[in-house]
Amino acid sequence: MTTLGIIGSGNIGSAVARLAVAADIDVVIANSRGPESLAGFIDELGPRAVAGVVEQAARAGEATLLSIPLAAYGSIPAELLRGRTVLDTGNYYPSRDGRIAELDSEKLTTSELAQQFLPGALLVKAFNNIMAHHIPLLARPVGAPDRSALPIAGDDPGAKGRAAKLIERIGFDTVDAGSLQDSWRFEPEAGAYTRIYLADPGVPADRMLEATAAPLPAEKLRDALATSRRVKVAERVF
Repeated sequence: MTTLGIIGSGNIGSAVARLAVAADIDVVIANSRGPESLAGFIDELGPRAVAGVVEQAARAGEATLLSIPLAAYGSIPAELLRGRTVLDTGNYYPSRDGRIAELDSEKLTTSELAQQFLPGALLVKAFNNIMAHHIPLLARPVGAPDRSALPIAGDDPGAKGRAAKLIERIGFDTVDAGSLQDSWRFEPEAGAYTRIYLADPGVPADRMLEATAAPLPAEKLRDALATSRRVKVAERVF
């Protein structure tokens, strides 16, 4: 992969962009505020990064990272991502997104709902189960003894393979967590979500943003995914 499109310049999109350019991958970044709003960030990233509109980021390179609020998925024209490998970082946060009946009833996972918004896109759930500031802290070169793993889930084997190669290049091993239907295993409050990357998984919730990160090898992630219990989504408030 030589170029990555990124839609969304928030915490996760920015963290992945930094790792991508460090791994000699060009990035085309877009957000809802327009290319001018990204001038300072592009200067920070250097010559491998350019700002564009959503249409440019959607079609750049071999894959697109989608990192926007769930409520904004419907604003992306589906034809832009049709046939594309799309790394879906989204989570359902009722306090931000409002209540969504299909998710509260557990009829769908968040990424299955995203797939309905973006028919034809080859969605791969990724980067949603780790806090954004821990992404650069835990990234390591291939072969490093303290390299961490991230889960991925998707319905298209080829897309999962492409997503895994990208993630592995920028600093993480990957563990195949199954289909989009299985992605609840690493959604908010499930067993393979955020706390597994903390040195102290029992840290109080109001201190998690300050908590120290700790490496998570692939075998421990597999165990966390296998033992994860489905959260009662309707009872979640954040």
